[in-house]
Amino acid sequence: MELRHLTTFRTVAQLQSFRRAAEALGYVQGNVTAHIQALEQELDVQLFDRLGRHITLTSAGEQLLAYAEKLLTIAAEAQSALAQREVIKGTLTVSAPDTLCIYRLPALFSNFQQRFPQVRLLFRPLSWNALQKAVSEGVIDVAFLMAQPVQSRGLIAETLLPESILLLAAPSHPLAQAAHIQPEDLETETLLLTEMGCSYRTVFEQQLAAEGCVPKMLLEFWSIEAIKQFAMLGMGIAVLPAVSVSAELAQSKLVILPWGRDFRIITQMAWHKDKWLSPAFQAFISTAREVLKEV
Repeated sequence: MELRHLTTFRTVAQLQSFRRAAEALGYVQGNVTAHIQALEQELDVQLFDRLGRHITLTSAGEQLLAYAEKLLTIAAEAQSALAQREVIKGTLTVSAPDTLCIYRLPALFSNFQQRFPQVRLLFRPLSWNALQKAVSEGVIDVAFLMAQPVQSRGLIAETLLPESILLLAAPSHPLAQAAHIQPEDLETETLLLTEMGCSYRTVFEQQLAAEGCVPKMLLEFWSIEAIKQFAMLGMGIAVLPAVSVSAELAQSKLVILPWGRDFRIITQMAWHKDKWLSPAFQAFISTAREVLKEV
């Protein structure tokens, strides 16, 4: 089967007219008829029922249309890949939760744009809970997550780097001088946490629940900066990634409490297992591996 014949067939099927298909493709109507006849002779089937001026797909035509769509899509991808082999261009939609957006992705985006200025990056901030769904549904191309290892048959997830999650307090906090922090030490404290569903918050709460610890109060925030400000004022104990508090630790505005338990959190990137990896997509994944694994 020739691709141009399949293109003509798909156009006729979409427009339900030989004449309109000829106009859309820039052919004379006789060429459209010849292409359809060539397909019908090659496959030994009738592709259209011709009822006066109206045409409809036969059952064989409906079957072929599904395959034609796949074949023409693959052909277009191949053409695009070859056309872009010297100058990589295109558009990618990327998403990540707040922490990674602020503290990890700027370096990646800057590096990538310097190398591949003709690739357009679109960033869509999404909550942790929404990220996996958005990737699975094809709403975004690639997601970055700070979480436990993603387990999904529909996604490819690649580990980039481990992340340290810390318990933090103001230097003046009563627990700041403690040699060890036990769950019972937190029962009378106010905990400053990210939104419900955040992966490292979930792990921390599971650790507390396993030891029967029920803190006095939980304050939930959408902003990491807000959590840090509250903690620095001595208004509670924060649970945050180390990458988000490096400046505050260096300036002794916050101190690390010796929690001594492993959070097992990693930064990873994920995309749909059936996603076509265009040259731009491949370049972005390669750059992410290089930039983020060097952090």
